[in-house]
Amino acid sequence: MEFPRIVTAALRGGAGKTILSIGLIAAWKKHGKKVAPFKKGPDYIDAGWLALAAGRPCHNLDTFLIKPELVLSSFLSRFTPADVAVIEGNRGLFDGIDAKGSTSTAELAKLLNAPVILCIDCTKTTRTAAAAVLGCLRFAPEVNIKGVVLNRVAGRRHEQIVRDSIETHCGLPVVGAIPKLKEQRFPERHMGLVPTPEHNWAGESIAAAEQMALAYLDLDALEKIAREAGRLAPAGSDSHRRPPAGGQDGILGDYSGRQDRPRIGIIKDSAFQFYYPENIEALESLGARVFFFSPLGGAFPKEIDALYIGGGFPETHAAELAQNTAFKARLRRLARDGLPVYAECGGLMYLGEALVLEEKSFPMVGLLPVVFGFSKKPQGHGYTVMEVERDNPYFKAGTQLKGHEFHYSRVLKWRGCSQDMVFSVKRGAGFYNGRDGIVYKNVLATYTHIHALGSPFWARALVKSAARYRRKREGAIVA
Repeated sequence: MEFPRIVTAALRGGAGKTILSIGLIAAWKKHGKKVAPFKKGPDYIDAGWLALAAGRPCHNLDTFLIKPELVLSSFLSRFTPADVAVIEGNRGLFDGIDAKGSTSTAELAKLLNAPVILCIDCTKTTRTAAAAVLGCLRFAPEVNIKGVVLNRVAGRRHEQIVRDSIETHCGLPVVGAIPKLKEQRFPERHMGLVPTPEHNWAGESIAAAEQMALAYLDLDALEKIAREAGRLAPAGSDSHRRPPAGGQDGILGDYSGRQDRPRIGIIKDSAFQFYYPENIEALESLGARVFFFSPLGGAFPKEIDALYIGGGFPETHAAELAQNTAFKARLRRLARDGLPVYAECGGLMYLGEALVLEEKSFPMVGLLPVVFGFSKKPQGHGYTVMEVERDNPYFKAGTQLKGHEFHYSRVLKWRGCSQDMVFSVKRGAGFYNGRDGIVYKNVLATYTHIHALGSPFWARALVKSAARYRRKREGAIVA
């Protein structure tokens, strides 16, 4: 089956491949093409920008969190309907979790049999850029590098020297040359872009990237490369079927088509915005009725059977979150009554007692006995591996969870005990003293983000917990 596709990669993080990918997607869309966006690795923010540029969800492809065969199946199923796919890599082309390059962009490109476009930061370099590209070609000849985009070129003479050097010594076409941009349209925080929901000029930024791509990229050459990508699944294969994210096909916990479908609320706004589309799809695939709401001035819903709070930057909205006392009180009361709640990172912070920012304390929900502060350096960053040591509402004892963490928050005060946490940290920073996964009744809060395709039992457990709570709630109403 033919799936025109292209992987954008670089020699390192910060070389400009995200803005290149955004611009390429937006420019192709302007030309009337349906573009399917994908992001390699555990990333929410870049994926949000790619989704905004394409006008459709961006799905993550991560061979650490998800089995390779499911990564391939996910790509094939989510390509349609589209004319071309843009897959943005992460970090350097060959960077992974070990010296073998496991989980690297190069390995993903090989899995997808996709051509690679290298984005080269040309700042203060000329012929050396060709040496770097040639090194990539010879380092792994099986990786199909098909073109180069020059970024941050200083002028026509600079561009010509680099272009001639690469095309002469590497035999690759230069399919774009982007000058140093005078205006930064993509604000940054920490180690990447600011999320789109926090950026009032997100649409203007996409438009600027689109104009950049139209002016400086050879879109026809890039499309030709994408269309010359090799075949993936043979005709008649069922590899294009969407992989089960939450346990469809009659697995216990499926409430599709039933009258008693549980209602799962998801807090989603500019404070809590980090959700994999597959996680929400997994809940819906099992028959849950998913709806969104916000504590940023909003009210807590009257009818709810479970709550999912993802990550984000609650610290940037600490005052607003603190002021909505009615919302916090109702959430606290329902959780104490047994409402199933699953919280990741920012959600964990929101359930604590307070966030301390520059010596000022902002009261949060107060459900968990912890106070959070913040550091200028990441306190947890990268892939995680958790061993579930005790049963809880969502994971059986003995289960190994693969996820990722990224946070600048840290524990200032913890008044709980080790028995309150059911995860043993095998890789990563975790919450406190090598542990994570705080459990209180039907609440589980953790710094680790998981992906539904890598942990399909999570969605089934949350939907079943919601259904049990619904029966309890309706029984109380009848009584």
